[in-house]
Amino acid sequence: MTEQQSSNWVREQYQKVAQFLAEKGVIIDAVILEQSRVMEPVLTVWKVKATDGKQYWAIGGDLPSDVAPVSVAADARAVLKHFSLHWQLKAENLLKLENPDQTQQDFAKLLIGRAEGLYAMAEQDDLWKIS
Repeated sequence: MTEQQSSNWVREQYQKVAQFLAEKGVIIDAVILEQSRVMEPVLTVWKVKATDGKQYWAIGGDLPSDVAPVSVAADARAVLKHFSLHWQLKAENLLKLENPDQTQQDFAKLLIGRAEGLYAMAEQDDLWKIS
């Protein structure tokens, strides 16, 4: 990616996450950049402070956007493991429905694949070294 493409990608991912959070009733007041992570072109993990003072972890990129209270994880690496487990459980619940439709089955498969990818990323020590 060129520097311009990278900048555009990060901005687009932030906008998607901000819109997702707004739909959940969370309006971003500030991003805590030193604790957020961008792993382009796959993943963004934002630690945000909402206008009501609460803090959240928000995830976006080439995966479903999601949000969790900051209390679920100490850092961006740990929050990937949180979302990985959360998505595995959500997928399992979807697949246990009496008659899951094709959309639910497809979403469950997507969640499982992305959950496995998140966990693998969290386990890669070289991705988490700060230079």
